[in-house]
Amino acid sequence: SRGLGLHGTSLDRLAERAGLSKANLLYYFPSKEELYLAVLRRVLDVWLDPLQELDADSDPAEAIRVYIRAKLTLSRDAPQASRLFCLEIVQGAPLLRAELEGPLRGLVESKAAILRGWIDQGRIGAHDPHHLIFSIWAITQHYADFAVQVDAVTGRSLDESDFFESTVASTQALILTGLGLR
Repeated sequence: SRGLGLHGTSLDRLAERAGLSKANLLYYFPSKEELYLAVLRRVLDVWLDPLQELDADSDPAEAIRVYIRAKLTLSRDAPQASRLFCLEIVQGAPLLRAELEGPLRGLVESKAAILRGWIDQGRIGAHDPHHLIFSIWAITQHYADFAVQVDAVTGRSLDESDFFESTVASTQALILTGLGLR
């Protein structure tokens, strides 16, 4: 049932894995959809925590470096969570769309405003802040969502500390250079 999303398992199996009776599980979550949505919301919260830290008063290069490292750490430490989220998105976000259009959009807009402020102040190169955020997400989450591909091509994974560090450094350099930073 791993990695198959909402329809990849049964409530009985979920209850068994959680060490609960199905009745107890349904007490806390009235349906499998509600449980799945709670898991997706938790994943989204964890994945967005590092973005919350982006602050207008921070040094842009350092803030972006820290954000990239945090996102790659999550890709290394919680790849299954990223894949579950990716599956929901690829399926058109049937359960998570309201979260994406509400809280996620609000957070991204607030962080895009910070990035626009840095652009206006000449602190980073002039690029669409949304595309910058999406690019960081795409690069960092690739290492979780497509870990099999990364391993097949390189024979390496983020679990190897030297590969993790070189991935962090390369990603930081790509993004920062694109912004006219070092």
